[in-house]
Formats: sequence, structure tokens, C-alpha cells
Amino acid sequence: MKRTIAFGGIVASAGLLAAGLAAPAQAADKPAAVNLANTNLAAQQVAAFWYGEAKANLIQATPYAVETTVPAKHVSGGGPTADTKPGVVPAIGDEKKTASKSKNVNLPKTSGKVFFIGADGKPHWCSASSVQAQYRNLVATAGHCVYDTESNKATLDKWVFIPGYYEGKTPWGIYVGKTAYTHYDYDVYEDGDRNYAFVTVYNGVLPEAAWGSKDWTSKPFKKESHAKYWLKRLQNDKKTGYSDLQIVATPDMKQKVKLGTPDSIKVEPASVADLAVDPSTIDNARATLEEQAVVGTSTYSDGTWGVTVKKVWGGQEGWNSTDPAKQTVYTFKKDGKTYQATFWGAFKVKDYVITGKILRIGLKDVGRLGDNVGGQGLAYNQKIGKAVFVFGYPSGSHPDGNYAYSGKTLKWAYGKTFAAQAPAIKAEELQAIKSSFTGEGSVGSSWLLNYKSAKRIGYLNGVTIAVADRDGNKRIDTSLSPYFDGETYGVYQAAANNWSGKIV
Repeated sequence: MKRTIAFGGIVASAGLLAAGLAAPAQAADKPAAVNLANTNLAAQQVAAFWYGEAKANLIQATPYAVETTVPAKHVSGGGPTADTKPGVVPAIGDEKKTASKSKNVNLPKTSGKVFFIGADGKPHWCSASSVQAQYRNLVATAGHCVYDTESNKATLDKWVFIPGYYEGKTPWGIYVGKTAYTHYDYDVYEDGDRNYAFVTVYNGVLPEAAWGSKDWTSKPFKKESHAKYWLKRLQNDKKTGYSDLQIVATPDMKQKVKLGTPDSIKVEPASVADLAVDPSTIDNARATLEEQAVVGTSTYSDGTWGVTVKKVWGGQEGWNSTDPAKQTVYTFKKDGKTYQATFWGAFKVKDYVITGKILRIGLKDVGRLGDNVGGQGLAYNQKIGKAVFVFGYPSGSHPDGNYAYSGKTLKWAYGKTFAAQAPAIKAEELQAIKSSFTGEGSVGSSWLLNYKSAKRIGYLNGVTIAVADRDGNKRIDTSLSPYFDGETYGVYQAAANNWSGKIV
């Protein structure tokens, strides 16, 4: 291990190994816990965001492609080591040890996708899984499917888990993330060996009433700096749930000023009445336009107004209206070509407001995640070389351009783990398996030890954080996961005993 940490405590476990195995109580560094949506209002708004507008955000979401493909030369043998004795937490429904064999692989109900807004401001998704917890409300995925490593914000926005998701369908509802738990070293240092997260979620919800969006406008601010301050607070405050926030300046159309004046705004189009110039001035400007026919933006001599000229294919010559209050565009011809001049003016800013939307939707509670789809157990400090199933939603192409997976349906891979290192992602103690899962979409896939196909449960022993082409044939052949050890159990334990509750 990279650090020496003392653990203590005994836990009674059943299922994978004998009862009474030594297990760490908690790592010395307290796991990082960050609120995703810490009020009912915020959670309702997050759920409405994904359900609203005919689920457009869900359907248009793309796989999260951050830190997924690791160059083959940066993947090498190495090895994690157990920090204490092996331990397990049994899956929901498997609290008593049972044995079963099956040749068929039934896909787990616990698997699904987590959706969120990425650093680019667009909707994305990763793979994830429900896991055992006291209140049956816990999801496991990769750390960078929770923590924004691109823009270094605390967390990714509007985070939800949808088990069994398929092309807009949410069979067991949407589960809004409440609190995310990550390892201290990942939160602070982005340590690849600690790239995992456990997230508590609220009870699931499904829509039951009409939906839509309501426009929202803040109180006016006299200074733009004040508006920017509050915009940042609203964007970072998980209690709001507002969307499409932006600052809009309100011009004072009675105070025309020189272009570039502080606290001024360029209004285009602006009418003859708005510009408050006498007709002769407009006529002179029009004549100048007809003479020069200069395509582009020009400024009148006093610097307070001007025109933007573009060439068009046709149109009636003259003003677009006989009313000076609506006269904003003048169309004219020069050398057989037609031009349109749109007038603009610079005005003093009256105030600034923040605008956005509040998404509205009727929601009904569908209960706890674990009660609806179950939850996988947890295994840690296991020997390298054991066989695991990997379940996830791989998407994207191999390096040679071949698209083997669509990301629409749950897939599985199977193999024995082996030790690996990937310095490119600050990871020295990884486990890996041979797998053709491409990186996009498969990030966050669950690695299940001793998976019982008949009961669809096993023991979570890893999550995919990256993939690699180790033999250099331009086809992905390896999936990588952090090694789950006692410190992983410490983060899990910090998350597993916290109640989330309902949002409706």
C-alpha cells in the first residue's frame, strides 16, 4: 500500500467467506462526503430536469469519456496487496450463505446508468450498480462519475441513478443522488487507486402529472458583479435546482451612450425611435450605406449607434415598417445586389437580472432502491486471480474505429483478475481483466465476485475506471479497476449507514 493506516474492529460477515472475519472500521482519513441535492426541493428539481421535455436530456445524453482509455505503454504488471484480512458484506437477499450453480448468465437488476451534467454543460452517463446498505439506498460507481475532474468543481450536477435504463424508459424510477462519498486521496489528489464512489440516493420517483417549465427571473441587480456573484451561488448551491441560468442586461433605452462605455450594452436591432436621431441623420446614414454597401458592422461618427450590413438574395426595398418605433432594418440595392442594414445602438444598462427555468412535473414515490432492484454485496481484500463478472453499458469505438457496442443495453464480460499499474492515471495498485468493453459508457461498470446467476447477486469487488489496448492491435482488450481493500470498506461504511428519505 502507498500509506500505512491503522484499522480496528470486528464485523460478522456471511456469504462469500466464513463469519467473523476481521474488517476495518474506517480509514484514518475521513472519507470525503459532498452533498449532491440536500433538500427535497433540489431533488424534485433534479428529477424534473431529467423527466421534463419528454425526457430529452436523458435521451440526448452521451457516454462520459473522461480519463477512460489508457495508453498501453502505461499499463503494466504490478500489484495491489491486502491491507487487512479479507471481508465481505452480503448482498440484499443473500444474508445467509447459499450455494447455486447456473450455466446461463441472467443480467442483474441492480445495474443501471448514472446521469449528470458534465464539465462541458451537457448531459452524460456512466455505468453503476445498487449495493447493500442499511437503508437500501446506495449506488457504487467510478469516482470521476461523481467528482468533476475536468473543471475541478466539487461534484457533477443533477446526478441521478436509473436502474434498467433503456432509451428513455425508467422501469423502476429515477433515484436522485443525495450525498456522494469518495476516498480522501481521490477527492484531494485524484489518486487513481481510489477512483470509486458510493452515493446515497433518495427514494425513487416516477412521473404522474403534466410536466413543463416555468420561466424564472431574479430580482434586478444594479451592478453586473453582483449578478455574477449570485449566478455563481445559484449554480453551486445544490438547494436550487434551477436550470439554463444566465445574466441578462436590461438597457435603459432613454440613455444612449458611446459604444464601449462601462455598464453599457449594444442593442441590435434598435429602431429609429430608440436611437432618437433626426430623420436627416438617418437619411444621411442611409445614403452613405447605399454608396458604400459595406458588408459588416460600422459605427456612426458620434460612436453611439451604427449598422450591420449583410448581402441578401432579395427583399422589398425601404424600411421594414412605417412606424419609427419599429424601423430597425433598411433594405437597398447597389450594383444589382440587395443589402440589408440592421441598425444598432449603445445604451446605458438599467440593471442586470438572472434568468432561467424552473422545471415542473408531478412525481410519485416508488420506494427505496434496494427494495425495488436489490443490492449487491461488497468484497474487499480478496486475492488477485479470482474470476469476476463485469456488468456495464460499453459504448464508443475501438481504436481501429470498430463500434462493437451501442451503450443501449447491459452487457457482461468474464475473466480472472490480474495485477496492473497505470501511472498515467496515478494508479499503482489496480486489478484488471481481459475484456473487450470499450471505455465510453463502461466506466463505473460493476465487478462482481461469486455472482449467482439464478439470484442475480454477488459481491462488488471493483468498478471500471479505464480500459486499454495492451497488445497494440488497436482493439480494447483490458478493463481496469481499483483494488478494493480495507480503505474501500471504510468509504463504503461511511456511506452505507445514512438515511436519505423521500422527495415527494
